[in-house]
Amino acid sequence: MATLKYKQPKSEETRSQSDGEKEQPELSLHTFDVVTSTNQKLWELLEGGAKPLTVAIADRQTAGRGQWGRQWQSEAGGLYLSIALAPQIPAKNGSQLTLCTAWGIATALRNYQIPVLLKWPNDLILWERKLGGIKIETRTQQGKITQAVVGVGINWRNSVPDTAINLQSFFQTQQTPTIVSLEKLIDVTLEGLLHGYQRYLSEGIEALLPSYLELLSMRGKSVVVDGCSGVVVGMTASGELRITQSAGAATGIW
Repeated sequence: MATLKYKQPKSEETRSQSDGEKEQPELSLHTFDVVTSTNQKLWELLEGGAKPLTVAIADRQTAGRGQWGRQWQSEAGGLYLSIALAPQIPAKNGSQLTLCTAWGIATALRNYQIPVLLKWPNDLILWERKLGGIKIETRTQQGKITQAVVGVGINWRNSVPDTAINLQSFFQTQQTPTIVSLEKLIDVTLEGLLHGYQRYLSEGIEALLPSYLELLSMRGKSVVVDGCSGVVVGMTASGELRITQSAGAATGIW
């Protein structure tokens, strides 16, 4: 395991902000060759006294976990990281952490000319194939989320199934790659995640939701959710899809 303090490099957008803006947060990075999952490893670090903004990064995962509890092996060549947050928000708003962090990461990648979209509830989509995903685990106390671990996986140069895509395949079709290393992808991912999270904390989910909906790949498409069919027209602040059914009524569906 390697541990280091790390301050994110400022992007051009960040550098152009006024001097009154807060400086980029300092992160504590812990890197590993192989872990069961970066989320699990980060919980272990937190139980050992690690603070918020601690990050666990691994070359490989042997039991990565997805949104619905699915497990998979994450081979070398991908981005696998988790970051600890202390949001202090009502437990009922936990799904909003997925919305803001997913939006932040997608927006950051789009700033590098990678046309990422969001698939409800937690996937990053590129050219209609899965580029990555987000898995958030929380712990609550007295009705508030006191600790959150945000796990992120993004396909960089690792092997992927036909339903997925990695960034190296995408860049082979571009004249000039905009992200040239896994280390740079880590920078972009963390900067985007924290930007989305900080905007959520300062402005609230209602201010962020229109920006999220602009990137929602399912908007305007027909879907079937829990046996109900309709067309996706938006999303509620609590993270439910809003669909218009045949009767014309807009309904929130998980």
